[in-house]
Amino acid sequence: MNHQQSSTLFAKARKVIPGGVNSPVRAFRSVGCDPIFIARAAGSKIFDADDNAYIDYVGSWGPMILGHCHPKVVEAIQQTAATGASFGAPTARETELAEMVCEAYPNIEKVRMVSSGTEATMSAIRLARGYTGRDKILKFDGCYHGHADSLLVKAGSGLATFGVPTSSGVPADFAKYTLTATYNDLEDVKAMAAANPGEIACIILEPVAGNMGCVAPQPGFLEGLRQLCDAEGIVLIIDEVMTGFRVAYGGAQERFGVRGDLVCLGKIIGGGLPVGAFGGKQVIMDHLSPEGGVYQAGTLSGNPLAMSAGIATLKLLQQDGFYETVEEKSAYLCKGLQEAAAEAKIPTSLQRVGGMFCTYFQQQEVFNFNDVKPETPQIFARFFRSMLDEGINIAPSQYEAGFMSVAHSQEDLDKTIEAAHKSFKTL
Repeated sequence: MNHQQSSTLFAKARKVIPGGVNSPVRAFRSVGCDPIFIARAAGSKIFDADDNAYIDYVGSWGPMILGHCHPKVVEAIQQTAATGASFGAPTARETELAEMVCEAYPNIEKVRMVSSGTEATMSAIRLARGYTGRDKILKFDGCYHGHADSLLVKAGSGLATFGVPTSSGVPADFAKYTLTATYNDLEDVKAMAAANPGEIACIILEPVAGNMGCVAPQPGFLEGLRQLCDAEGIVLIIDEVMTGFRVAYGGAQERFGVRGDLVCLGKIIGGGLPVGAFGGKQVIMDHLSPEGGVYQAGTLSGNPLAMSAGIATLKLLQQDGFYETVEEKSAYLCKGLQEAAAEAKIPTSLQRVGGMFCTYFQQQEVFNFNDVKPETPQIFARFFRSMLDEGINIAPSQYEAGFMSVAHSQEDLDKTIEAAHKSFKTL
């Protein structure tokens, strides 16, 4: 494929934007090539600046479950834009979307809208600290919750070791309040709680880890966390920014039957526009300003364009059989990818939850971040470049999930599997 225009645009962007991109993974560094610049999208496809077409399994990192530019979502945005793009004041649309969220998630009694997933997780953690009067938080290696300072931390050695920053600009003294544990290892979490009695404000996790590929919670893991939090007075924050309205209408909590005290949402509830939300039990949410002493604010929170897009999207997701259709498409694609890898004798572990999926280039199944073998991302990079040349857009990182939309046709799926047969044979 010719990428001349994308290359020109990337060179131009690098002069005025750090790294030429506004979010690091977009730079394609981990896959060894320059990024493609997108000009437009429709349904299951995106088109770059050179007018190359790609079947898209990134979907703006999850929110485009309806496909790109769904007519009813576009119409809702256009109609709202004609009445005003931002007011910094309450609108009825905020309440309407909040009611839809609360109806989908029985454990969300009140919800506050924000402008990004990072804002949602950052605010939920502050609220948990304010509610409990405790300072420490516990997160998991490989789970990404945005770029707030307290979350850019990985584990040290030893169960009670405090966190160390994984980004410059994060004070070590601040990071020490973040503990990290191994995903799917309940005993590790219990040991940390025992080593820090009465000090942990919250445990935050992705119920399906989508930032180390696609890793499902093992049986008993979420249930064990729920029991531990109840016993220790710890707030359980379930980060459904990625999984919310994606793996089921009620998200991973509906799918796995475990409810958080606080829930973070984003992506799909904005229909592709910048949005986030956090909500939960009223007794906790009432600690938020202006009712309580935990401050959180945002001029663009509840933006009317994002609220309108979200309302239109959620109404469409309520159609009979919607999630069954997405599940069937995902299962069909993953089965085809697995068969293509087997034919080429390439070791793979293909993992899927609903409309999220990931192919690891190793035989061993991945249960946590440590399970990903060092050579796997290098093999993935070659696979990525080959698939891109075949007109298939997958996430430019081994550590990101792929996403299915209802707009993907049978022809799209078959073409993707055919491209995979060719690409696996080049490895």
